[in-house]
Amino acid sequence: MREKRLKVGLVSHRFMGSKQDTIKKTCELIKKCASKKADLICLQELHQNEYFCQSEDVSKFDLASEFDKDVEFWSSVAKENNVVLVTSLFEKRAKGLYHNTSVVFEKDGSIAGKYRKMHIPDDPGFYEKFYFTPGDLGFKPIKTSVGNLGVLICWDQWYPEAARIMALNGAEILIYPTAIGWFEEDSKEDKDMQLNAWLGIQKSHSIANAIPVVGINRIGFEPSSEKHKGIKFWGHSFVFGAGGVSLFSSNENEELSEVVEVDLNKTEELRRWWPFLRDRRIECYSDILKRYKD
Repeated sequence: MREKRLKVGLVSHRFMGSKQDTIKKTCELIKKCASKKADLICLQELHQNEYFCQSEDVSKFDLASEFDKDVEFWSSVAKENNVVLVTSLFEKRAKGLYHNTSVVFEKDGSIAGKYRKMHIPDDPGFYEKFYFTPGDLGFKPIKTSVGNLGVLICWDQWYPEAARIMALNGAEILIYPTAIGWFEEDSKEDKDMQLNAWLGIQKSHSIANAIPVVGINRIGFEPSSEKHKGIKFWGHSFVFGAGGVSLFSSNENEELSEVVEVDLNKTEELRRWWPFLRDRRIECYSDILKRYKD
């Protein structure tokens, strides 16, 4: 079996107060990852701006007005650093139609593909249904020179169906750009429960599908004018190898330009030992297509 190892760069940081300064910070950290010989670099969710979904404000749609220019810019960054780059952008698709979109660039700057966030939350402080139309591109891996990337976004991470379908479509790795955190008024017990659940569900994807999983989460406190005072993004970006092996985890405050090596051959080895895909009883799963089995 041909050895297939992949050096994955994780870039995470706080919002720097403006789009210009935030992009400057992102590019600095990308260069650090590239200098460590990263093949693939993954950015956090909506990495160009503040997490604007804390409130419902029609003026925030203007943040998507330069989507085409943003795509052109990140294309040049991928080419300059000779990396496959996973971005997370606010896409204006048409007048009044917007998506939370990951655009993936090849090493030469060409667009390898895109993924539009499928599961859209609507919770206090996370009013994403106001801004984002659910994705319509399906759960299809993006083919790149470094492998088939199963790119999903934040709220998608709670759904085993999304991870499984990506795996069934040939994804070699799952990647989740993320923006999740605590409200300061949450109790310590609630904060611990939320964080452990978040890490646990994604570890389970790497076990059930025998593929690596990468999560890149924002850090820093971002205030809000709503009833809650703001969100403390909890960081804790991670890499799980196939089978749930912890390869890397960060803390809640530290910015990242980390490079982690993953073994893509481990999938074949694990699926020979634990052939979960072979033993699926697909003829018995029709109820999964129902909202609830009354």
